[in-house]
Amino acid sequence: MFPDKKVIVRILKDLQGLLFPRHFPKYKMSEKRLKKMMKKQLRIALESCGRGRETEKICEDFCGSLENIRQKLMLDAQAAFDGDPAAYSIDEVILTYPGFFAIYIHRLANKLYKAGVPYIPRFMSEYAHGKTGIDINPGADIGEYFCIDHGTGIVIGETAVIGRGVKIYQGVTLGALSTRGGQQLKNVRRHPKVEDNVTIYAGATILGGGTIIGANSVIGGNAFITESVPANAKVYMNKCIRPRNLNAQKTECSCPLSE
Repeated sequence: MFPDKKVIVRILKDLQGLLFPRHFPKYKMSEKRLKKMMKKQLRIALESCGRGRETEKICEDFCGSLENIRQKLMLDAQAAFDGDPAAYSIDEVILTYPGFFAIYIHRLANKLYKAGVPYIPRFMSEYAHGKTGIDINPGADIGEYFCIDHGTGIVIGETAVIGRGVKIYQGVTLGALSTRGGQQLKNVRRHPKVEDNVTIYAGATILGGGTIIGANSVIGGNAFITESVPANAKVYMNKCIRPRNLNAQKTECSCPLSE
């Protein structure tokens, strides 16, 4: 027996009403009933791997984290508004932006992923993927004030780490350099780390668990990167403009960022 995908989707919609009651008033399920539905699905998922006794604790932890998740989401909505002159209000971001919707679901799914809950986090992330075209593995670690602009075609892998204040445009991939090792690569870092305040423009591909994009860097559209990039750099295609030191004027250099 497995969790019910339709019930999980219903829970996601009702959680929108719980976290943003002014924006989604039609989802009016009581917190008590919502918690009961969530507990049932968690029990089914956890019993499938012999961990049914943990249901109560995991459900309580998840429900107890909702206010913290809401606060993070408000920072994400603020980031989208601050960075988009086409946005007329934070309310518009919450109600209409697919990037914000994908982040909303990811923050819920990630909480359950970290608790080791099977099936449900992936049900959640695949629902967001189908609705928005944004594919974020529930294991990805994403910092606060995160912005996805446009978003269609974005792929963020399971072991990716994203810092605070990062902005990502459509078609970006944070992926593994190779997955030929299959299951032997489980629990091994395969995806990049993106440090704080990085902007990654449309179509960029960044691969590999050893690849680090330094803080305050800008990655240009369609760049293909398999090696680390220093802080404060500007990368476009296979070129990198990097400072010699923090006080020096930036100089252009050839940078072998693709293989």
